[in-house]
Amino acid sequence: MQGDLEWGSIPALVDSAADRFGDREAVVDGNVRVTYAQLRDRIRRAAGAVIAAGVVKGDRVGIWAPNSLDWIVSALGTLTAGGVVVPMNTRYKGAEATYVLGKTRAKALFVSGTFLGTSYVGMLRQAAGGAAEGRAFTDLPELSRVVVLADSAPDDCIAWPDFLAAGDRVTDAEIDARKAEVGPDDTGDIIFTSGTTGQPKGVMTTQAQTLRVFDTWASVVGLTEGDRYFVVNPFFHTFGYKAGVIACLIKGATLVPQAVFDADATMSVIQSEKITVLPGAPTIYTSLLDAVARDGHTYDLSSLRLAVTGAAAVPLSLVTRMAEELGFDSVLTAYGLTESCGTATMCRHGDPAEIIAATSGRAIPGVEVATMDADGKPAPAGESGEVWVRGYNVMTEYFEDPEETAKAVDSEGWLHTGDVGVLDEQGNLRITDRIKDMFISGGFNAYPAEIESVLSGHPAVSEAAVVGIPDARMGEVGKAYLLLRPGAEVTVEEIVAYCRAEMANYKVPRAVEFVTELPRNPSGKVLKFELRAKAAEEAAARKS
Repeated sequence: MQGDLEWGSIPALVDSAADRFGDREAVVDGNVRVTYAQLRDRIRRAAGAVIAAGVVKGDRVGIWAPNSLDWIVSALGTLTAGGVVVPMNTRYKGAEATYVLGKTRAKALFVSGTFLGTSYVGMLRQAAGGAAEGRAFTDLPELSRVVVLADSAPDDCIAWPDFLAAGDRVTDAEIDARKAEVGPDDTGDIIFTSGTTGQPKGVMTTQAQTLRVFDTWASVVGLTEGDRYFVVNPFFHTFGYKAGVIACLIKGATLVPQAVFDADATMSVIQSEKITVLPGAPTIYTSLLDAVARDGHTYDLSSLRLAVTGAAAVPLSLVTRMAEELGFDSVLTAYGLTESCGTATMCRHGDPAEIIAATSGRAIPGVEVATMDADGKPAPAGESGEVWVRGYNVMTEYFEDPEETAKAVDSEGWLHTGDVGVLDEQGNLRITDRIKDMFISGGFNAYPAEIESVLSGHPAVSEAAVVGIPDARMGEVGKAYLLLRPGAEVTVEEIVAYCRAEMANYKVPRAVEFVTELPRNPSGKVLKFELRAKAAEEAAARKS
């Protein structure tokens, strides 16, 4: 599994980065700047504190906090001590966090103080009970230590500075011994899926998988020593943690974390920190483009050189505007999911513009990607099928869920993604949609992402989301929810006429609604199930 990598574990990578990049800036978090050598020192101190807290090899440790230097230090300190990191979605409510902590029987938790006006500890107290028998939460008996990443903490919890100080009695020899026990095939993290169709599932990947995938990712996108890398993608997601923290450690880039995305704040940081690399979901770039269009180009964004994005579909118009209006020298698209360690296919530098705009590139080295028909047979080039992935990047399993694991990964090692895609003759993958998002209109399969791509090409439209709604004659038809560009004006009739000129009749949305925002998960993807529920409520209200 380790392949040709020189690091046998993520803790070994931390040491290697400190040795290679020493005095180079590793992380800039607000007014705090640390070098790679200083980052290693902080991580070792955190590892000592984790050991002192009673965490042993294989114990799960939750991290429920926004992007920050402390998140990085607590996560990598946990790995150095032999623990398994369980990144937790910052938008979780108390019950959702309680489920993840209980499911994994987490031994410790690093948690934010107050974030976006919410006390995470307070939410947990409501969902998991108050303190009992020396524990912070009655309903989480295995959770023996709750560390608040702040200078103070509620009762039965410990503040970050006090936690670190408590570990100072652990010797360097003890830390080195624990670190030496960590190997490439040890689980590095358990990242939970969004759970939009049931309870979230914990995706398990090894340290070697993470290292190999993101060494490849960083090399393919061209991340280099000296790059200044803005990370707004949340650390609880592979795009933030692995394509961010791990990739920077591999290549020696400076990581600049952002807790919450705000277009103006982001442009200010790009200017002040001379940001060169800005990966993100498409909504990040549309927000920046809208801000520039609304307020004028008041910030110096000339340092930007590389964008990496991906989603079910990235409109050609967005890729073009990113280069022309935001000034990116290189825009690359990629495709992956949590179960594939975040990456399966990538465009390469030198690919024609139409390939980068229209596809998510080809399988990364050592990985197979196929599209399969309903009978599990390969779909011909140019025809739609479910995307299957096989290779070293496929998860080991869902945590303690063999039934769901067997549904996702078959006996031959193929991961059935649930995404619909088309492969061209060269192996470039174009994701057309999720199987569950497809609707059948007049007997024809209609893929919302394809319709959204056309809608996004209208000069007034900033972003589009399409769902299927019931129709007495056609069975289902499309309803489009549209965000308009700043200052743009357009009518429903004009949108429908535009669609009729650009797509087959069965694809044309029969309903159009202009909105000021779309429901999203923290990684920026539109929550289609919420839009479907909204459309159903509106239809029911019209009937009553």
